Amino acid sequence: MGIKTYNPITPGTRHRTSLRFDEITASKPEKSLTSGRAEKAGHDSRGRISVWHKGGGHKRRYREIDFKRDKVGIPGKVATIEYDPNRSANIALISYADGEKRYIIASKGLAVGKTVLSGPEAPLEVGNALPLEAIPLGFSVHNIELTLGRGAQMVRSAGSSALIAAKEGDYVTLKLPSGEMRMVFKKCFATIGEVGNEDHMNVQLGKAGRTRWLGKRPTVRGMVMNPIDHPHGGGEGRNKGINPVTPWGQPTRGFKTRNKHKPSSRFIVTRRK
Repeated sequence: MGIKTYNPITPGTRHRTSLRFDEITASKPEKSLTSGRAEKAGHDSRGRISVWHKGGGHKRRYREIDFKRDKVGIPGKVATIEYDPNRSANIALISYADGEKRYIIASKGLAVGKTVLSGPEAPLEVGNALPLEAIPLGFSVHNIELTLGRGAQMVRSAGSSALIAAKEGDYVTLKLPSGEMRMVFKKCFATIGEVGNEDHMNVQLGKAGRTRWLGKRPTVRGMVMNPIDHPHGGGEGRNKGINPVTPWGQPTRGFKTRNKHKPSSRFIVTRRK
């Protein structure tokens, strides 16, 4: 998509970069596929803050994405490529032959007018969704199901893809973007290709205000808090000689938080680095 730079006529534009949005072909979403999005600002059902550093931001409408790709055997044509404020990847509006419209995650190389298809008999082309057992070794895939019929849960962010590394029995081994090697049931669906908008990671916001537009509030270091607010707080000197911990006392930097008895651990061949 390309990165756009700015002349430094203000402090906010000195280091600012943004996407060019050359691929975007529609400025307004399909109204029938959008819904209201409740803004909780990091608060739980009791009104207490459960996630720090969230709040504010521009008002958004949620785009309903088809992660299941269950229109098996029905061809669909890409009508538009659109921006989605709820995710890093772009989305594509698909008009199917039976008249239905759905949004999918836009793959790299997907363009207006191209045809996409789902099912075991679909050709091995970018944007098509097939069971993992029908995709040859060495192919890059994204939008990967973990549970059959539940819809894509892995590899959905901009520029990401997983590699089909091996097949054995009822499972296919994937190399995920994190480096983890994981087995997934062979009947689960995945989409061929990489997720588009790979330049998303190179964007420099340039000023604090743009971060606030995204709904992100300032992050305050525990070191500058009072002792009642954080274990790192208080004291005359900066270094208190304690191991870094969370506000609730849990160690950080290398402390493993994954449940040791999690059932899905048996599907992980090699842990991420």
